Amino acid sequence: MSHPAALLAVALAALLALGAGVPVGRQGSRHKLLLVSFDGFRWDYDQDVDTPNLDAMARDGVKARYMTPPFVTMTSPCHFTLVTGRYIENHGVVHNMFYNTSSKLKLPYHATLGVQRWWDNGSVPIWITAQRQGLKAGSFFFPGGNVTYQGTAVTLSRKEGILHNYKDEAEWRANVDTVMRWFTQDGLDLVTLYFGEPDSTGHKFGPESPQRKAMVQQVDRTVGYLRDSIRRSGLEHSLNLIVTSDHGMTTVHKKAGDLVEFHKFPNFTFRDIEFELLDYGPNGMLLPKEGRLEKVYEAIKDAHPKLHVYKKEDFPKSFHYANHPRITPLLMYSDPGYVIHGACRVTDGEISHRLDNGVLDMKTSSGRWAPASGGAWKVEPFESVHVYELLCKLLRIVPEANDGDPRALLPMLMPEGEGGPSTPSTTTHSGLLVAAVLLAKVA
Repeated sequence: MSHPAALLAVALAALLALGAGVPVGRQGSRHKLLLVSFDGFRWDYDQDVDTPNLDAMARDGVKARYMTPPFVTMTSPCHFTLVTGRYIENHGVVHNMFYNTSSKLKLPYHATLGVQRWWDNGSVPIWITAQRQGLKAGSFFFPGGNVTYQGTAVTLSRKEGILHNYKDEAEWRANVDTVMRWFTQDGLDLVTLYFGEPDSTGHKFGPESPQRKAMVQQVDRTVGYLRDSIRRSGLEHSLNLIVTSDHGMTTVHKKAGDLVEFHKFPNFTFRDIEFELLDYGPNGMLLPKEGRLEKVYEAIKDAHPKLHVYKKEDFPKSFHYANHPRITPLLMYSDPGYVIHGACRVTDGEISHRLDNGVLDMKTSSGRWAPASGGAWKVEPFESVHVYELLCKLLRIVPEANDGDPRALLPMLMPEGEGGPSTPSTTTHSGLLVAAVLLAKVA
């Protein structure tokens, strides 16, 4: 999944940090796991503001250069890959929006979070797997954590409302406090915690804005509060903490003279279309009416130099996206900085994602893994599809069938009682306090 531009990130791809934990043995109990996601935290967002807490996590340990999210780089599909270890075409959550090509129904992101059939279509996420193996799991605002899977619900869950204020720092701390109680009072073993920033601020104000920089500092303060809360709760020797993100961001060329506008394509008409999913950033899908597929394809395949249109069967296999029944016969994506406008011109804020996952700005930094003994081991870049196997290893549960490689992230794990990375053949992993910061990129 390498990309020529991605090599430029070698020196900048920050932070998958194991915090200041101490190796301990099983001591008759399992180790707990907290997976935290800050939506839309691009890989370089920590480079132009003061982030002492993220810096503290990055000082020692195993450093991975960056992590590649799946295509498409959207919130729900990327988060579901993290908790299933499956590419998007295999777990089926192919978009942030629920849609039905027959009824023409489309639901926005927040409504889709509660649509059980959109999420439960064959893949079993780690919450359910953990519970089937005797653990208790919780989801706090995490995409996919508020529905049932094969008849089973997550032990404890919270779902944000459509008018939820993602920016409220006091609420962030209250949410952390709740999660700590879930671990200490309710006996949960696994919790996934989601924050909708800095994605929301980035969309509104742009990646170089002072508002985005201020929000990154808020994220950093929250990471500090989270680590302090772990220690106050007495979990520092038994809780593995992973702090991650889902995708990156790039600035939209809103005033460019060559916008991608379907309503201006000379040989295209929406009268030939049965169903469309456009106007959602730089990705789109079309279902032509019966007998009109070739006509539509010929009209749009070369209609714009920034637009890449494919028949479903010809879509690049390396994206692991098109081979699912929910994908329409025609799908497309545009170049970085260009969004797709359908029947009229739409706006997408100052910033966009949902791009080709090979683009540097779309990648997530997997940062560093910092065991207490220190060190500076290097881990090669990897895909986010491999994170699931790491989560299962930390929880000591048997994973479901998935697309990840169980060997990919073993260098990030420390053997019991040792001060360095483990080898695949001798792994008995300790319950280190992990702070894995998987930040996100675009080029």
